Amino acid sequence: MGATSRGGLLPDRHPTGDFFVCDFFDASPKDDLASMEHPIFSLSTRPDTRVLSYAHNGVEVQVTPSVRGRATLHDKDILIYCISQLVAAMNAGREVGRTLTLRAHDLLVATNRDTGGDSYARLREGFERLAGTRITTNIETGGVEATRGFGLIESWEILRRSRGGRMISVTVTLSDWLYRAVCARSVLTLSRDYFRLRKPLERRVYELARKHCGRQAQWEISIPVLHRKAGSAAPVRVFRAALRRMIASDHLPDYALSERAGDVLVVTRRAKPRPMDAPILRQETLEAAKVLKPGMDVYGLQARWLAWWDETGRKRLTSPDRAFLAWVKTQKDG
Repeated sequence: MGATSRGGLLPDRHPTGDFFVCDFFDASPKDDLASMEHPIFSLSTRPDTRVLSYAHNGVEVQVTPSVRGRATLHDKDILIYCISQLVAAMNAGREVGRTLTLRAHDLLVATNRDTGGDSYARLREGFERLAGTRITTNIETGGVEATRGFGLIESWEILRRSRGGRMISVTVTLSDWLYRAVCARSVLTLSRDYFRLRKPLERRVYELARKHCGRQAQWEISIPVLHRKAGSAAPVRVFRAALRRMIASDHLPDYALSERAGDVLVVTRRAKPRPMDAPILRQETLEAAKVLKPGMDVYGLQARWLAWWDETGRKRLTSPDRAFLAWVKTQKDG
């Protein structure tokens, strides 16, 4: 069954000085409160070169894109990964800094992206948009309010093994504004299934729900206000229709959506995290299982493994294929 028929979700794929090496593989996803609250990132999948001006409750934000367009909500995955690594390091008592060195492959895996060749090219484009997008704002971070302009990241550098080869490592320097927010713990933990949401609007609505509803039972917001906070460029009627499709599909992690009279969206926290689709195994993995257990029905093994995974609490698997093969080795022949 394809990913679309499963509710529109993507399959679950898989320090010294001022430099911090990202090496916390299973760090919990973290997002900064300021960019969760304000519409800094574009919801468009095409180059968005509009200058966005936004004001709400005394906070003013102007976002100016480069010729490559404004940084998108999918580009934000890079920042979420960096923030997650920094928070995990601080929790472990490690020294951190604004400049991080990371492996592109680890970032792709942690954010549930494909690791094929095109993914590295798209990652580079994301770095370019993040560096080129300029923010002018008086948002307070870390207890300090200052009107200033800055890029979402200050700089980045890619090292390759050879000309045209894959990235070995990426060094990125975060803006002081974002780094101060992380050091002040102005962050929230996201569901890992956030990275399985295909559509930027789904991700944006989840961000706002996570920040405003949090662990409360319910949160309500008028759809016109949500339209502005989401940063949607679509007319309100088109935005409203998109929300209704989200309500019908009902696959937002942690929260259920509904609409009530008065043009209001109601966000209700689920009593339990919504069970997501089962891990998807590659065909090569099933072939490898045939070699490990010749004569056994690998599809029967797969069904038994999925049942076992479900009964044992649906643990998040960083590598479902590797976990499945390890389990297969424990099974007795016959």
